[in-house]
Amino acid sequence: MKISTKGRYALRLMLDIAEQADGKPVSIREISSRQNISDKYLEQIISILNSAGFVRSIRGSQGGYVLKNEPDKYTVGMILRLTEGTLAPVPCVEEDAEACERLGECQTIVVWRKLDEAIRSVVDHITLADLMENGGDQYFI
Repeated sequence: MKISTKGRYALRLMLDIAEQADGKPVSIREISSRQNISDKYLEQIISILNSAGFVRSIRGSQGGYVLKNEPDKYTVGMILRLTEGTLAPVPCVEEDAEACERLGECQTIVVWRKLDEAIRSVVDHITLADLMENGGDQYFI
């Protein structure tokens, strides 16, 4: 599994907005400058996040974006699934996957299930708030 730039940038964008959570909206231009990411690309990503209800747009000269919820309400998994789709390593372990015709004789299914479980145990238990505290280091010690 490889996370695309869209997924990585979406996580950085959400984290940047969370870190600026002094109640003021954060502009794409500011985020672009801090994160060294094209504002055009960030506009595409923020549109996805806005449509999903993760951020709220504030119009006007002092406008920008704010998180709709507190940083502890957003997991890394939520953000990555929104931009990447499934994070399952193979189709047969995706949620709502059709039963594989080889399931009864598949000797590798245990590997794919354990890998999927490991991915979920990481991305679904780290929030933006966790990343804001010590960069999430407590999860990797």
